[in-house]
Amino acid sequence: MTANTPVQGGPGHVAIIMDGNGRWAQKRGRPRLFGHQAGAKRVREIVRACPGLGVRYLTIFAFSTENWKRTQAEVSGLMTLFRRYIQREAQALLGEGVRVRFIGDRNRLDAKLVDLMDELETLTAGNDSVNLTIALNYGGRDEVARATKRLAQEVAAGRLDPETVDETTLARFLDTYVLPDPDLVIRTSGEARISNFLLWQSAYAEYEFTPVLWPDFTKDIFADIIGRYAGRERRFGAVLG
Repeated sequence: MTANTPVQGGPGHVAIIMDGNGRWAQKRGRPRLFGHQAGAKRVREIVRACPGLGVRYLTIFAFSTENWKRTQAEVSGLMTLFRRYIQREAQALLGEGVRVRFIGDRNRLDAKLVDLMDELETLTAGNDSVNLTIALNYGGRDEVARATKRLAQEVAAGRLDPETVDETTLARFLDTYVLPDPDLVIRTSGEARISNFLLWQSAYAEYEFTPVLWPDFTKDIFADIIGRYAGRERRFGAVLG
C-alpha cells in the first residue's frame, strides 16, 4: 500500500508515541538531540501523508510530564527545537491546510514557547485538511487530574449538579474535548507500553507497536499500519454476529 491511497475503513484519528530518537542517534555515534532533530523532520512527512490516507486527525506525543527527568542539556535542547519547529513550519502548515492544537499543561513551559504555541493555534484555526494535535508537557494522569479539578470547581461554584456528572461530563473538561477519540495508537521503537498517553481517550483504540525507530518511520510504513487497521474487527464490547 502506498501513502497516497485512501484506506476504506481506515482510522479517522491516529495518535503516535514517537519513540526512538535517542537510540537512532546513538547508533550513529551522534548526540541524542541529533535524533530529535531527525524526528522533527519525520513529523513533516507523516503529517503530509495524512490527507491521502484519509486520516483527518493526527495526535503526536512530543514531550511528556515525565521527560523533565532527562538531563538539563537534553530538555533545554528539546525546548529550543520546539520553538524552532513552530517558527520554521508555521507558514507551511498554514498553506497545507493543517490546523494545529496543543494539549498538556503549559504552566511549566517557557513563556516564549507558549506565545509561539498560541500564535500557531490562532494562525491555523481556519484550516481543516488535517487536525494536528501536539502533546507537549502532557501526561494522561495529569490531564485527568486537571480536568477533575476544573469539574470540582464548577460543582463548588454551583454551576454543575454533581448528580449529573458522568463520563461524558468529565470528557468535556479534558484537553482533547474538541477532538474525537483516537481510533489507532501507534508506538515506534519496539516498546510495548502506552507511557501515560491519552489514557482516557484510548479506551477502545486499536494499538500497533512497531520496532521501527521514529526517525526511520516512513509514510509507507504508516500506510501499511493503517491498512492493517482497516482489516481489524472492532466490537466496542459487543458481540458481532
